[in-house]
Amino acid sequence: MHPPDLPFSFKVMTVNIHKGFTFFNRKFILHELRDAVRAVGADVVFLQEVLGSHAQHATRQKDWPDAPHYEFLADELWPQFAYGRNAVYPQGEHGNAVLSKFPIVHFENHDVSISGPERRGLLHCVMQVPGRTHDVHAICVHLGLRESHRRQQLQQLCEMVAREVPPDAPLVVAGDFNDWRRQAHRVLDTCSLHEVFLLSNGKLARTFPARLPLLALDRIYVRNAAAHVPVVMPNKPWSHLSDHAPLAAVIQL
Repeated sequence: MHPPDLPFSFKVMTVNIHKGFTFFNRKFILHELRDAVRAVGADVVFLQEVLGSHAQHATRQKDWPDAPHYEFLADELWPQFAYGRNAVYPQGEHGNAVLSKFPIVHFENHDVSISGPERRGLLHCVMQVPGRTHDVHAICVHLGLRESHRRQQLQQLCEMVAREVPPDAPLVVAGDFNDWRRQAHRVLDTCSLHEVFLLSNGKLARTFPARLPLLALDRIYVRNAAAHVPVVMPNKPWSHLSDHAPLAAVIQL
C-alpha cells in the first residue's frame, strides 16, 4: 500500500511565441522573449509556434541562436524539454514545445492536421513530480483556425486522453485553442477537462490581440487537479513580444 501523496503545487504558463518575431515579423525578439518567460517563474512552460530550424532566418539574423529555439529558451532554467514538429517547409520547421523543471519520462507528438496547409499537433508529455504516486501528464495544444477543424481536433484530444492518460492521473492541457467562438467546452466537458479561468473567475481570459485583448483564444485546462490565481500576463512587456497574451496559473495536486 502506497503512503498518501503529499500536497504539491507547481506553476504553469502558456504562450504562442510567433516563431520568435514580433507581429508581422518586423523584429526578431527571441532573446527578449527568453528573459520575459524566465521572469514568470513557471515550472512548466507550454509554447506554440516554436521554430526548430529556419535556414534563411539563421543567415539574416545576427543574434540567431545556434541551438533550436526550444533549447535556447529552456537554457539552464528548464533542464527538461520536448518538441513536437507540426509544420515543415523548404526553409525549416515549427511546432509545439514543453519546458519542464521536472523529469520528462516520455513524450509523443500527435498530428491532428485535418486538410489543407494548416499543420497542427498535440504534444503529450509525462512528467515525474516529487512525492506523487502518479505521473503528471501535460498536453501542449495548437488547434486550427477553422471551426470544423477544431471540433474534430478537440474530439481527437479527448480520444487521446481516454487512450493514453490514466483516469486518476493529474492532467494539464494548455495552449492556443483558436476558439474565438468559445465552443471548446462542449467537447472537453465530456472528458472532464475544466478551464482554470472559468473555474476561478466565471469567464475565460481574453488574450488576443495582446495589445488590446478581445478574444479568448488561449486556455489552461485541468483534470484531477486544482488551479489557483490564474493570471493574464501584463501588457508590458508582453504586448510587443507576442500577438497572444500569455496565461499562468498555480496547479495544486
